[in-house]
Amino acid sequence: MSGTHWKTTPSLQVAVDGPSGSGKGTVAIAVGKELGLPVLDTGLLYRFAGWQMAQTNSESFDEQSVLKVLKNTLPHMQWRATGVFFKSKDCTSLLRGEDVGGLASQVAQFPNIRTILLDVQRDIASQGCVMDGRDIGTVVLPNAQAKFFLTASQRERARRRWSQLHIKDRELSIEQVAGELRERDERDMQRDCAPLERAKDAIHIDSTTMRVDEVVDRMLAVLERRDLIQPT
Repeated sequence: MSGTHWKTTPSLQVAVDGPSGSGKGTVAIAVGKELGLPVLDTGLLYRFAGWQMAQTNSESFDEQSVLKVLKNTLPHMQWRATGVFFKSKDCTSLLRGEDVGGLASQVAQFPNIRTILLDVQRDIASQGCVMDGRDIGTVVLPNAQAKFFLTASQRERARRRWSQLHIKDRELSIEQVAGELRERDERDMQRDCAPLERAKDAIHIDSTTMRVDEVVDRMLAVLERRDLIQPT
C-alpha cells in the first residue's frame, strides 16, 4: 500500500464478497482505512442473530424462533464500523468464534431473516462504505460502484482461519477447521435465498499467494482507473 491520500467519489460503495477465509474482512478493513470509509462486516449481523439464539438455549432453530429472538433484541443492537454493540456493550469479540460462525450460516438460510437484516445494511451503507460479506454485490448493494470477489484455495483458507482461532483454542486442529469450512461453503452456496456467488460485474481476485497489501493495491488501482478515487 502506497500511503497515498485519496479523494473518493461521493457515497462510494465498495462491495467485497467471498467465502470464509478468503481474506475479505482483512482486505476490506485495509481498503476502508486507505480511503477513509467506514467498513461494515455484514457477517456480524448474522453472527449476532446466531449468538442470540445460542443464548436462549432453545432446541428449535427454525425461522420463526429466530424472528422472535430478533424482534426482542434488534432494538437494543447497534451496528457500527467498529463492530456490533448490544445494550451499549461491545459484543464483537463474542461473535468471532467458529461456533457462532456456524450458527450464523444456519440463520442466513432463512429468507425473512435476510430481509430484516437487509434493511439495516442498506440504511447504514447509503452514506458510502466498504462492505464485506457473501451477497453484497448480488443482493445487498447491487448498484455498488465497485465489486470484488475474493477467493483462495480451500487449504489456504483453512490455514488462515486456523491461525486466527488457534490463539484462543490450542486444541483446535486445522483438519477440524477445514471440515467446518467445507460444510459452510456448501451451505452458503446451495441455499435458496441469496447464495454465495460472484456478481457478474465483480472483479475476481485469487488471494492464495498474495499478501494483503498486494490485494489492496490491486483494488485501489481498479478504483483509480474507474475514476472513483483520485490521489490528493
